[in-house]
Amino acid sequence: MCSGRVDMEFVLRAFLNGIDGVFIGGCRLGECNYTTNGNYHALNMVMLLKRLLEHIGINPERLRIEFMSSADGILFAEVINEFIEKIRELGPLGIGDGFSEDGYRERLSDIIRLVPYIKIAKRDKLSIFLDDPEKYSELYSIEEIETLLKEVPTYYIDPSKCKACMVCLRKCPVDAISGGKNLIHIIDQERCIRCGTCFEACPPRFRAVKKLVREREGHFEGKNNQRRIINP
Repeated sequence: MCSGRVDMEFVLRAFLNGIDGVFIGGCRLGECNYTTNGNYHALNMVMLLKRLLEHIGINPERLRIEFMSSADGILFAEVINEFIEKIRELGPLGIGDGFSEDGYRERLSDIIRLVPYIKIAKRDKLSIFLDDPEKYSELYSIEEIETLLKEVPTYYIDPSKCKACMVCLRKCPVDAISGGKNLIHIIDQERCIRCGTCFEACPPRFRAVKKLVREREGHFEGKNNQRRIINP
């Protein structure tokens, strides 16, 4: 019922499934029926997504958001026709962006896994409300996105400090932590979504969960980069 309900992951998964372009339509700005300003939140999210797409090499023009009312049938048709022509001009997703046939999928998959981390890292900016829609295009810079994705955290549990209290295990939203009573807990790095819930939940008297920040190269390609440990 509201464009503010559109999640970053919805858009990224559409592209991962091979959709050549994504269009989001919302109510006119300043005319929200629910007084939630959800359309402004959607605009904010789209600006962030455009920068993320640009970072991984996908043309950000494949994603578009427009605002209109249910009475704007002619305007809707015009905007959609224009968008379709633009997508035809860009060509098929991936190939039209300079990738091999499926070369974009790995990069999109990496970004999708990081959506919870991105939401947490950018929650302050994502909640910003600006009266002037034009200013939203200035919210995120490509340099900011590069820094964000270079410093993706990794969490691990120090076996010498873990007391098997099961607090982090119970709090993990994706069941990425294995263990049990009297069993040292382990984080499955393949399932971990980098949300930091375990880091925050670990009792201060134990300090068993460690946060490692690894500077990644380029498009998540670095494997032997330096890490620094951050204690709770």
